[in-house]
Amino acid sequence: MKKVEAIIRQSKFSEVKEALHEVGVTFFTHWEVTGVGQETADYLDLKSSEKAKMISVKSYLSIIVNDDFEAVTIKAIMEAACTEQIGDGRIFVSTIDEAYKIRTKEKGNKTLR
Repeated sequence: MKKVEAIIRQSKFSEVKEALHEVGVTFFTHWEVTGVGQETADYLDLKSSEKAKMISVKSYLSIIVNDDFEAVTIKAIMEAACTEQIGDGRIFVSTIDEAYKIRTKEKGNKTLR
């Protein structure tokens, strides 16, 4: 199992959600988050004479998928979230050792259905 975490533009969330549903990823968690990235303000910070780093609002997605869904999940996010501009976001992938479904006491890949 893999954990795919994506930080994307908030304005692209609906498109990403739709793209994920189209490839069969129908369950994930998301949050509205703020952060500082490469985006800068169009004005100079008067105190430091450097461009001010902007705090931007993003959508953070956490998706657990079976190994065979990793590539299609990443592709769906990449295609739907891309504007080819600074600030499009990041995707991180990590391995999940085990998963449990509390209600049924199942474990492993069966918990993702």
